[in-house]
Amino acid sequence: MRLTRFPLNTVKEVPADAEIASHQLMLRAGMIRRLASGLFTWMPLGLRVLRIVEQVVREEMNRAGAIELLMPAVQPAALWKESGRWDKYGSLLLRMNDRHNREFCFGPTHEEVISDIARREFSSYRQLPVNYYQIQTKFRDEIRPRFGVMRAREFIMKDGYSFHIDQESLDETYNAMADAYSRIFTRLGLRFRPVQADSGDIGGSRSHEFQVLADSGEDAIAYCDGDDFASNIELAAALPPGGSRPAPGKAMETIATPGIRTIEELCEFLSISADQCIKTLIVDAEDGGLIALALRGDHELNPIKVQSLPGVASPLTMAAPDRIQEALNCPVGFVGPVDLQIPLFVDHSAAAISNFHCGANQSDAHLSNVNWDRDLAEPQTADIRNVVAGDPSPLGGGTLSIVRGVEVGHIFQLGDTYSRSMNVTVLDKNGKDCTLLMGCYGIGVSRIVAAAIEQNHDELGIVWPEPMAPFQLVIIELNPRNQAHVTAVADRLYDDLKQAGIEVLLDDRKARPGVKFAEADLIGIPHRIVVGDRGLTAGHVEYRHRATGDEENIPVDQVTQFMSQRIETSSTSA
Repeated sequence: MRLTRFPLNTVKEVPADAEIASHQLMLRAGMIRRLASGLFTWMPLGLRVLRIVEQVVREEMNRAGAIELLMPAVQPAALWKESGRWDKYGSLLLRMNDRHNREFCFGPTHEEVISDIARREFSSYRQLPVNYYQIQTKFRDEIRPRFGVMRAREFIMKDGYSFHIDQESLDETYNAMADAYSRIFTRLGLRFRPVQADSGDIGGSRSHEFQVLADSGEDAIAYCDGDDFASNIELAAALPPGGSRPAPGKAMETIATPGIRTIEELCEFLSISADQCIKTLIVDAEDGGLIALALRGDHELNPIKVQSLPGVASPLTMAAPDRIQEALNCPVGFVGPVDLQIPLFVDHSAAAISNFHCGANQSDAHLSNVNWDRDLAEPQTADIRNVVAGDPSPLGGGTLSIVRGVEVGHIFQLGDTYSRSMNVTVLDKNGKDCTLLMGCYGIGVSRIVAAAIEQNHDELGIVWPEPMAPFQLVIIELNPRNQAHVTAVADRLYDDLKQAGIEVLLDDRKARPGVKFAEADLIGIPHRIVVGDRGLTAGHVEYRHRATGDEENIPVDQVTQFMSQRIETSSTSA
């Protein structure tokens, strides 16, 4: 492709609301253009990358035995009411009425539609298992669209759904999809981890996310290289500390702490560290009462774990300050576990410390040198915190590290969550009705593009993983206006490299060299050849690799062979 015929419009300034690197660079590189809040046009350069991702996804889905179809984007409300999600999905669902005042929605996902297909198409266990997928536009009416295509309202997704007569069959397809996803992200040249995850609003039981590692990622991931453990931080188990609890020291005492309500303020006031403190949080109970949760001052509460505790209201709700004052006769910030008259769950790590500091259950006071089994009863313990770096791995192979990630794929075992409510059945081998089990497999195709940039960029622009690059090579022609021999060599190399099967972008514009170099770096083409008068006089062109910065001079008659070998090597290593 010649740049004189390719509409590439880069920009230096980007809107202030472009907060993360991928949003900024996709706008600057001319990959996308904003139409409205959360709605973007994919421009030619961006679309090339998007189509590459789609193709890899499609190839690996087909390889894994999935079958492609295409379902309507607009779905009748009746199906969503049948599954119970018409009201449950809330304001994320874009609802509409047709000219006959019939209710529809623009699909954010397709569990209902595929379930309707299955109950119409399948009648016998002999037709199963079946694994369908599509690559299609979705719409979710985000309250606050942000981060460009990372959290847009309209996006492109690969969603797949499988149907099974028993759990063994579902497990087999689930594992095949997990392997296919790993192949997809490996082929795209991304650093990623599959992690245990929560099923969220989709429902179901077993669930894994595929996270592209990036410092700007919204999700925290706990992993251990020693035993290959990896999990979303909300689901990673925090094991009880080993060893015995230290013996009590001095007697418990009350300390005046006027206006000291937070752990940070208490640590500064007493010159202590947060791991010597216990903080007590109060949440609503199922029966309308209150439940207390105690954990170490340096640890964070894990809402997902807490919601599974007996008696705790779901969704987890922190108790209102006036309720706490009325029930405990104590203001927020001074509540502690001693003589607390409501149910109490204590995190394992908090139960393992001695001589700790905590609220005194009275205004402007805290307790010091508090000990379990001396100053208060031995507690009922539970895992209610997020893991931290250095915690032991749940699998026992070492310690945990914490990294950030961008979720680009999610697979679920839905079980009969949808098939039961929508009566998706077939006759089993005994001639009896059997409710099918379902799997669900999603990939954010457009999100992958942004995640790749978040993981691969520098101060000059995008540094594409080579399998995802819109072009493999850019040829920069220096000063073509008055140097016909430079143009002739650049044209010949362009034709030869295309004949060799290389995707080439020829910058034949009459622009300054500095502009061409800057834009080549901005759009992130992996390989660059510079054709100029000085180099040709010496019989060579200049080569530069975008990611490493490696440079060398290549004889003109060896360029095609050199580039073919470099690209083949890069492809093999990816």
